Amino acid sequence: DGVLQRAATRGDGTTGEDITHNVRTIRSIPLRLRGEGFPALLEVRGEVYLPKAGFERLNSRAREHGDKTFVNPRNAAAGSLRQLDARITAQRPLEMCCYGVGKVEDGSLPDRHSRILESLRNWGLKINAESAVMHGIEACEAYYQSLAERRNSLPYDIDGIVFKVNEVVLQQRLGFVSRAPRWAIARKFPAQ
Repeated sequence: DGVLQRAATRGDGTTGEDITHNVRTIRSIPLRLRGEGFPALLEVRGEVYLPKAGFERLNSRAREHGDKTFVNPRNAAAGSLRQLDARITAQRPLEMCCYGVGKVEDGSLPDRHSRILESLRNWGLKINAESAVMHGIEACEAYYQSLAERRNSLPYDIDGIVFKVNEVVLQQRLGFVSRAPRWAIARKFPAQ
């Protein structure tokens, strides 16, 4: 009913760690969805990350106190979510960006992935501002090149782009191979 009940890591794809106490401290995650029209049960999937500026502040503070610094933002974010003391997590400038949904009960969502993301945004969840709908392989390639050129100027680290089939009916028809969807493909950028 729009109230945050549980947060978990993806774990092995079936079972993850309960990190609810830490996720409740992340400012970009609402404890209650705003508006109306959301399903009674809505599993939202996304990624918790540390923006570049926040990572620099975190390491600067650690150096000032003579503490060990983090090697990269990804490890810092993952470690922050696994803290036993939520007060430590609350001090870290974490963000969450939603990229899809899982289980949905007692309600419905739009028939396009892009519209589902828009619904999540309207309910107060953060989605990536770089998300866009492309039509055809040439447009996808052009968007990949454009994002690769802007990669270093983004306020967070990225290692690639994920292309997804937009129509939910087609996603369902394509299904999964093992744990990977046939309707989504990641294309990595060259290593830095």
